[in-house]
Amino acid sequence: MILQTYHRGVEARHLRYALALAEHQHFGRAAASLGIAQPPLSTQIAALEREIGERLFDRTARGVFPTAAGTAFLARARSALAEMNRARVDAGRAARGETGRLRLGFIGSALLAPLPGVIGRFRRTHPDVRLTLQELDSPAAVAALLAGELDVAVGRGNPRGAGVEDLITVPIGADHLVAVVSTAHPFAGRPSVDVEQLAKEPLVVSADAAASYLRTVFEADPAVLDSAAMARDVHTIAGLAACCAGVGLGPNRMRLITRSDIWFCDVEPRFRMPDLRMSFRAGDSSPVLAAYLSVVRQNCAHVGSRLDDLLARNPAAAEVGTS
Repeated sequence: MILQTYHRGVEARHLRYALALAEHQHFGRAAASLGIAQPPLSTQIAALEREIGERLFDRTARGVFPTAAGTAFLARARSALAEMNRARVDAGRAARGETGRLRLGFIGSALLAPLPGVIGRFRRTHPDVRLTLQELDSPAAVAALLAGELDVAVGRGNPRGAGVEDLITVPIGADHLVAVVSTAHPFAGRPSVDVEQLAKEPLVVSADAAASYLRTVFEADPAVLDSAAMARDVHTIAGLAACCAGVGLGPNRMRLITRSDIWFCDVEPRFRMPDLRMSFRAGDSSPVLAAYLSVVRQNCAHVGSRLDDLLARNPAAAEVGTS
């Protein structure tokens, strides 16, 4: 490193003094440019020469000029100060969350809303942050977050498992259950369909839903889920429904999928699905995470007050959420 070429007694101010003297070639003018008196400048230059062990400047009646040793020293000094300035800038950007890395895991339906707006805005406002995106089901995303492999997880429902007490989790979207069918299906054109009718149809669901909240929907006949086709995300559910592979079940935000070959029906009785939730580690004081949470606040107005309340009630999160 450039700075390592100097003895520990040489400070940045010594470099600035030497460069000013080389530029003005006069102790008085150099001192004035630095905003100090001439005697202290003369004393500091002399101390610098003793530290380096070489005469850096010739003092003549015509002015003060760098020696050969001084010329070599000044070249390094310019580079060192430039490097120090870059280090200062880089440190400030990192502290503001403008550089670094954010690892985000999410379920597919979050890409319908609200993640497009959040990720798009974060990309625009923090272009130098390395953003790693990974689609995962809810349990896998929570496990990766707890293992330190993710910084943020977006899934459905409250996180479960050992260690979730160390997470901050905030709702970022509500949904109710809807059905999606091919436009050739008998349900097409209907505003709603009831659970008893659905139980008589082949179904297309996500594995996460089949193992959790859909058990409540079909509690009178849970066996219908055992033969259901399993899809990874809402786009696959809609695609299989369009192929007449079955009636797809998923969140109301699926209606944002624009296809001409599918039809959406509400499910009766209306069933509120577990909320879409965002989780992160309570003790994560990363400025990049704070910057991301700031963008979430801007894009999801209803999240801010809930997030503030959760952070205030969690002592481990004292440094989280401020950017």
